[in-house]
Amino acid sequence: MAIEIGLKHTSTLKVEEKHLAMNVGSGDLPVLATPMMMALMENAAMLAVAPSLEAGQTTVGGHIASSHEAPTALGQTVEATAELTKVEGRKLYFNISCKQDDRIIGQGEHLRFIVDREKFMSKLK
Repeated sequence: MAIEIGLKHTSTLKVEEKHLAMNVGSGDLPVLATPMMMALMENAAMLAVAPSLEAGQTTVGGHIASSHEAPTALGQTVEATAELTKVEGRKLYFNISCKQDDRIIGQGEHLRFIVDREKFMSKLK
């Protein structure tokens, strides 16, 4: 199955205690932690292409660069959207963004690699 540029997915997260910077270790305030926002962005990218992969394949993150422009409080909902912009062999490039309501709270670029699950896991020592 071919992976087509333009594939897109939006993942949603309601901010809970476990997502706060003060509980993740990335800060000491009760706001959405940057690593949690970026994980949501990665999740959106992973899910954008998952239906187009061959049996036994998955994707793994290779690089992510994102701003985090505004805080999000406990109980708020954020949405991360990833859109596939380029395919180079097994390299997949995405534009990523995260919003709370209509406000952009983060945006950037993400690289994922298509891998064979078994072969990838066999590299663990």
